[in-house]
Amino acid sequence: MQAFNHLDSKVVPLDRANVDTDAILPKQFLMIIERSGFGPHLFDEWRYLAHGEPYQDCSKRPINLTFPLNQPRFEGANILLTRGNFGCGSSREHAPWALYDWGIRAIIAPSFAEIFHGNCFKNGLLPIVLDEKIIDRLFASVESSPGYALKIYLEFQEVLLPDSTRIKFDIDPFRKHCLLNGLDEVGMTLTQSKTIKSFETRRRELEPWLFERG
Repeated sequence: MQAFNHLDSKVVPLDRANVDTDAILPKQFLMIIERSGFGPHLFDEWRYLAHGEPYQDCSKRPINLTFPLNQPRFEGANILLTRGNFGCGSSREHAPWALYDWGIRAIIAPSFAEIFHGNCFKNGLLPIVLDEKIIDRLFASVESSPGYALKIYLEFQEVLLPDSTRIKFDIDPFRKHCLLNGLDEVGMTLTQSKTIKSFETRRRELEPWLFERG
């Protein structure tokens, strides 16, 4: 997993509450067996004017020009600004995969669905919870200022606005450590590889019959 420390990026707004995981990545794309390639299908039913299917060439599909992710002013944005209860619905891990594959690295919202919130950390995404009034202010700024960008400093748990205002956010210390060091559960386990190898070696010595082939 890629480490997360500092992010300086434009913001793409999604002014909708209760965005569920089926909206983030519709159910038909769960048939894709790879872990990558979901980016073109992010918010598929909102981004395109025709129904999408797995492994389809999205470059030939008609797009919804009113949807923010399709607008040139937000091209290359790595920060998603949205409303409350983002990521509700089913617990599919494919939803953060699609966001990450499209290029999103941080999501700012007043609240997140619990399972989706946890899945973000496991897949290199930083979900930031800010007060509703601050969210309103950010939406207004994005609307009025083309190219509006924020700086996020995970180490200091700060969002830096263009006017130099610093907004603090909370994060679980363990999840912060994992993001800063690019560690998911597998990565955390592998940091103890020497201890694991030593244990397995000792176990073979003490219980050799467990490893005998019939």
